[in-house]
Amino acid sequence: QVQLVESGGGLVQAGGSLRLSCAASGTTLMYDRQAWLRQGPGKQRELVAQINSDGTTIYVDSVKGRFTISRDNVKNTVDLQMDSLKAEDTGVYYCRTITRGGRDYWGQGTQVTVSS
Repeated sequence: QVQLVESGGGLVQAGGSLRLSCAASGTTLMYDRQAWLRQGPGKQRELVAQINSDGTTIYVDSVKGRFTISRDNVKNTVDLQMDSLKAEDTGVYYCRTITRGGRDYWGQGTQVTVSS
């Protein structure tokens, strides 16, 4: 059974940093692609960052230069380092992995609140 468990969310002041981590079990992340998505209050869920199996990354324009997605193939985790946080980064952040076979798994989400 595949499980993704996010951690690291919390309350931070604008300009601060948080590091989210997503620990996987039942699947090996390095063979697949992972993403962090978020849903802010009253907003649609959006892709924040993605890391592909070859290590290439994609970011939404609003977080470029501030967020970094990375994967630890030994720990089987995918992290999201978030710096220079803004109030508009507030939301529930979800970890997702899509396997080569097309199976799609999500974590339960972790709340990030940035106070201005």
